[in-house]
Amino acid sequence: MSYRTILVADRGNIRTITLNRPERRNAMTPEMQMELISSMEEAALSSCRVVVLQGAGEAFCSGLDLTALHAMHRKSQADIQTDAERVAHLFRTLYELPRPTIAAVHGAAIAGGTGLATICDITLATPAAKFGYTEARIGFVPAIVSAYLALQLGDKRSRELLLTARLFGAEEAHRLGLVNEIVAPEQLPLRLQALAESLVANSPASLASTKRLMAAQNKPWLDAAIAEAMVANAQSRQTADFREGVAAFLEKRKPSWALKD
Repeated sequence: MSYRTILVADRGNIRTITLNRPERRNAMTPEMQMELISSMEEAALSSCRVVVLQGAGEAFCSGLDLTALHAMHRKSQADIQTDAERVAHLFRTLYELPRPTIAAVHGAAIAGGTGLATICDITLATPAAKFGYTEARIGFVPAIVSAYLALQLGDKRSRELLLTARLFGAEEAHRLGLVNEIVAPEQLPLRLQALAESLVANSPASLASTKRLMAAQNKPWLDAAIAEAMVANAQSRQTADFREGVAAFLEKRKPSWALKD
């Protein structure tokens, strides 16, 4: 299958999916989200044994493309719901993919990009990598990604990262457990290959069963959390703060928030 916003390449049993909008710092559009879903569904049915996720250019993924977000307040309720469902489907597909997944983060992984990077089974990052759940800066709600963050970090640490919307580096991400290893940039390809090969050496049936087991253990909680998150996601896109936050970002000015929530 051919794609417009991502690249898919196989090297032996290792499949690499590359976000390929470097001119936009690999910001996600609805098209890219659908292509990522399709590529992962393809991988689940293929003979590949490991899936690597990376970004082209200077960034891993800068989150949702804000030029697309700018028009969302004019969408119908049905379209907004569809958008929320697509994001939820993307993260759930990545989380439940029956192949080990490795994220290679060499630059910025922001908002939904942080979600993609940290939902992978193993996350490698260079010292220059940056992370952040920055949605509150533009009047958005980090809704769906919050479910996975809470699952990984617990309530207290998740609240701090989501509410402050601050950026944090690879070292802090490693201390928090969102990054498994920090790798020098010149060593990243070799470490990535060695890690992928170590996973390929394991029993594919065992790896798939382990992933299914862990997903099943978390399923009841995650189902409920994502259902609540999708409602919050759709509702936040209709607020005055969301319209103002996106406009302020695109116009490179400070937002003027509404006095009421």
